Order: sequence, then C-alpha cells, then structure tokens
Amino acid sequence: MITDRACRLLPVLSSLVFAACQERGIGDRAEAILQRLEREGSCNAVLAIAPDAVQQARALDSNPQRGPLNGVPVLVKDNIHVAGMPTTAGSLALLENIAEADAPIIANLKRAGAVIVGKTNLSEWANFRSTSSTSGWSSVGGLTTNPYDPSRSACGSSSGSGAAVGSGLVDVAIGTETDGSVTCPAAMCGIVGLKPTVGLLSGEGIVPISASQDTAGPMTRNVKLAARTLGGMIGAKAADYEAALDVDALRGVRLGVLLPLSGEYGDAVSATFSAARRTLEEAGATLVEISEIPDLKRIGQLEWALLLREFKRDLNSYLATTPSGVKTRTLADLIAFNKMHAEEVMPHFGQEIFEQSEATEGGADPELPDIVDEAKRLAGPEGIDRLLADHDCIALIAPTTGRAFPIRLDGGDAFEGACTTLPAVAGYPHLTVPMGLADGLPVGLSFIGPAFAEAKLLALGFAYEQARKE
Repeated sequence: MITDRACRLLPVLSSLVFAACQERGIGDRAEAILQRLEREGSCNAVLAIAPDAVQQARALDSNPQRGPLNGVPVLVKDNIHVAGMPTTAGSLALLENIAEADAPIIANLKRAGAVIVGKTNLSEWANFRSTSSTSGWSSVGGLTTNPYDPSRSACGSSSGSGAAVGSGLVDVAIGTETDGSVTCPAAMCGIVGLKPTVGLLSGEGIVPISASQDTAGPMTRNVKLAARTLGGMIGAKAADYEAALDVDALRGVRLGVLLPLSGEYGDAVSATFSAARRTLEEAGATLVEISEIPDLKRIGQLEWALLLREFKRDLNSYLATTPSGVKTRTLADLIAFNKMHAEEVMPHFGQEIFEQSEATEGGADPELPDIVDEAKRLAGPEGIDRLLADHDCIALIAPTTGRAFPIRLDGGDAFEGACTTLPAVAGYPHLTVPMGLADGLPVGLSFIGPAFAEAKLLALGFAYEQARKE
C-alpha cells in the first residue's frame, strides 16, 4: 500500500549508515531505520516503506562478502522499479503497477550491499504533465517541501530524493533526470547530485519521458558517496570512481565559467558563486570566462519538440508492459483517467503537456530523427565539446540554479533559471556540489563535461568540496 511518509531536519541516519558499513548487526539497524522512516515527519519526502528492508539487511549479516555499499540505506524515486512495490510515478493511475523485478540499477545496488528502504515522492509524471505544475506535488504523495524552509520548493522532479538526503534522513537516494530533475533538487536541498552520461546506466524498469535524455543518478551527502553509488548502480563492470577522487584534482586545470548562466540568479547567489570561484582558484584552477553560448534558444526549441514526441512513444511502450491491473495502457488512456478523476488528480494544475504530446505523431513522426540529431549536435559536439576545445578547458562551471523559490500550488513553479539544459540535451554528465548558502538557502556549483567524463567531474567536485572545508 502507498502511504504518505515524511522526513525531519535531523541527521537521523548519518551515523547509522557508516556504522552499518563497518559492523555486523545490519538487520537490527535496519529495523531502527524503518521505525524512523515511519514516524519522522516534516517535508513529506518518503512515499512508501520497502516491506522486505529488514530481510535485505539480515541477509547481509549472514553474507561474508561485503560490497562497497554494505548496509547503506537507500531511498528510490517512485518511477523506478523495486520488486514487490508499486511504481506510481506519483500518479493514481499506476497504483496497481507492482514491479515484478528490480530495475537493473536497483539489482546492482543490492549486489553492492545497499539496503533499499523505501520509495520517495516525486513531481507527478516527473514534472511532465502540465506547463504550470508544482514541483514536489503528486496525487499519490501530496507535496514534498524543501528541508531548509517548508515554504520553499524542493525542486523537481526528484524532489523527495533531494529532500530525504538534504534533511539527513538518508545519505543516499536515487533520482532520475531528463532536464534538471537530479541536479535542481540536489542544488536546492544542499546535497550532491550527478546526472550521468545518457546510456552509462540501464534505463530498463524506469517510467520514461525521453530515451534521448532520461537517466537515473545518485543524490548523496557528499561526493565520495556519489562516486561509490554510481559504481554500484553500474555493476560489476564499473570503473572505480571512488579511487579516481583526488584532493588535488583542481591544481593546474582550466575551467570555463559560463557567464550567460552565472549572473541571472540575484546578488546573493552571485556572491556565493564569487566565493566559490575564489576557492577554485586557491585550489589551483585557472578560470576562463566564456561570454557566449551558441544556439541556446534553438536547443531549447528542439528539446521541447523532441520531448513531446518521445514521451508519447516511450510512455506508450512502457504502459503496454505494465501488469494487467493497470487499466491505463496508453497516454490517451491517462488523459481520460485524469479527466475522470480531476478532483483528485488535477486540483492545482492540468495536463497540457499530456495533451500536446498526444497530439504529436510520437515515434512515427518522420521529422523526429532529424530533431534528435540536430539537438544533440548543437548541445554536444558544437556546444559543450566546442566550448571546451576553444577555451582549452576540461570542464564548464556555473551556479546550478537560483535559490529555492516559494511554493505555489496554483500557478506553478517560479524558476529563476538553471544551467541544466545544455548537458541534458547533449546527454553529457553534470555534477552539482553544494557551494554554500545564499540568504539562508543552499545553492549548488555545477561541473559539466564531455560524454563519459564522470570520473573527472567527480574528482573536480571532490577537490572543491574538500577545499571548502578547509
């Protein structure tokens, strides 16, 4: 059964996580953790408790082999399959969507020793239902709020995962991103978030938006855990991302500062970013200012056209595979369901994106391949790759987003902007690391690189994180 759960601004699990990694008795600790998940409450991050969490943990007690995530409690965004649990994407239409098997990334995490303790709330349909949606709200779980200020957004669509880690309830959660849905909640909730290169992780067993841009990613307390979790999600063939972390990784490198995406968030964020720039330079980096990002407007137009078409194609394919108890087998069925249950499903915003997507030809549109090719070329080889080459840099940086904005259930989100679209459309990796507070609210520093540069970005982020501590 899906139930509302929540989290509190207390570091409830931080010490338990690492104690569980080092000692026996993981099963006993799991029981204590689940009791906390059941009763702690203020930001409504946790949607459902895993019924077999204690059994998972006790199996680790009896296993002499200890994986890199041994005993670490992990919460999972509720658009990812966890065997035996509903995968709702926040929608009442998918309450009967009981997963028969774990998504491959979840199976890999379990093999690495992680204990899947539950599901997190999310923006309904990963924030791809309405042009005026409210991040963090779903008809299944209600509203998730920011752990630093309950009147502020936790951002979307991995809002529950961001709030759960940002509040200290867990140290690791899994989110998904199409454009900003890992990195924005991570930045606004004061944690680390990594959107990997599209294709690095299996997308099987995840409710889709776009095969061109969708990926899961780790959301964690620190960069070391992000590196360790990414390896766990990939599985046995993963690179050792944790071993690649280097406190001196910033020394002697050139980083491109994306000025057009760095000054649009107000004076408080600008001041925090200025301090971050000083920290990077003191750690040995040379900062190169980039004043122009070509084709951003065109990239945004292409992205929208791409997402509308791929959503219809990919969601219809996914719904066709759901259990027989799920009666909504197409996007058209979902639109009809939402109209029939409008009082519960659409009390604050509608389903304009659903309707616009349904009006397209979906995957049958003969223009779709050209749209995808142009979008990826402009954002990738002629975007990120060219900026790096022209300025002789190994990564690009900018503030991830502005400060968390006030929640508006009627009228939708009031984003100040973000640097997420270029890496999202390119399918390239994007890491955000906390860079401090701006007028009392957390903001993140983004590191963006070429395809499959996760190890390099994590090393840069780790070096910055350690420099901030000194």
